[in-house]
Amino acid sequence: MIDGARGLKFGIQPIPTVVAANPFDPTADSQALRAAMKGFGTDEQEIIDVLVARTNFQRQQIKAKYETEFERDLIDDLKSELGGHFEDVVIALMTPSVEYLCKQLNDSMSGMGTDEGTLVEILCTKSNEEMQEIVKAYEAMYDRPLAEQMCGETSGHFRRLLTLIVTGVRDAKGTVEPEKAKEQAAELYAAGEAKLGTDEEVFNRIMAHSSFDQLSLIFEEYKLLSGQTIEQAIKHEMDGELHDAMMAIVECVQSPAAFFANRLYKAMDGAGTDDDTLMRIIVSRSEIDLETIKKEFERIYNRTLYSAVTGETSGDYKRILCALMGGA
Repeated sequence: MIDGARGLKFGIQPIPTVVAANPFDPTADSQALRAAMKGFGTDEQEIIDVLVARTNFQRQQIKAKYETEFERDLIDDLKSELGGHFEDVVIALMTPSVEYLCKQLNDSMSGMGTDEGTLVEILCTKSNEEMQEIVKAYEAMYDRPLAEQMCGETSGHFRRLLTLIVTGVRDAKGTVEPEKAKEQAAELYAAGEAKLGTDEEVFNRIMAHSSFDQLSLIFEEYKLLSGQTIEQAIKHEMDGELHDAMMAIVECVQSPAAFFANRLYKAMDGAGTDDDTLMRIIVSRSEIDLETIKKEFERIYNRTLYSAVTGETSGDYKRILCALMGGA
């Protein structure tokens, strides 16, 4: 999971909305889920009440207990009883966290076209340790290296940046070299504002190799050196997917919660709803910093995330997302 401690230096405490149930009885939970799906009709509210009040680790224990007790597969039973986006959220909750992100990555590269926004959201926000977990799980699930598939779906400097991130070149969490940060800020300035055109390779190297803590120092030094923020520089020097990827890294260095709040807003803005993004962020951040994301959403957009989600969703789908958010 993403290390929420990065937000502390900006005064933003990462707070989850889903925490471990204590006491926890996986046998009782598996029996409650079986009862909710037996006979005529399904008790969707009981399914919500059980799954949302347990962590992913606890849900895996429930799944194992269900299989031994009833000799049935819990996910198969849930799929046979549920439908639509409600089913999608329930299955996401029952999938081990890293495997869920791998599936999202695979889906974003399957079929016609590529969902670059999903690639950026998942890959550009991870520490090197988190990235290694994803890479290992992806190859185990799909019998193909993530970097290989991604290279076939992207191009140019954007592909190069994502390849560097996926191959695990980023320094470990907490790696900080203040003097080097001044040199790196000067390199970025020389590669962008100080020259005609842009040397994207320099930006890629520094943004993909440096730890998030180091990048924070580099951005501070950059502003002292150039008088502009790194965001302003990226906006002037880049466009398209590379711009989006660079901005995602910058925003996650400064405030992961604000980055995800902005992603949620865009998923619900305008005609239609990007349900995949809405579900993915609410599910994947619920045990990390969803409460913090809610606060940032309200600060930035002057409305609650709860009100935005309830305006875009309905039925059991709305109920389970609201329960994951911890209510209003």
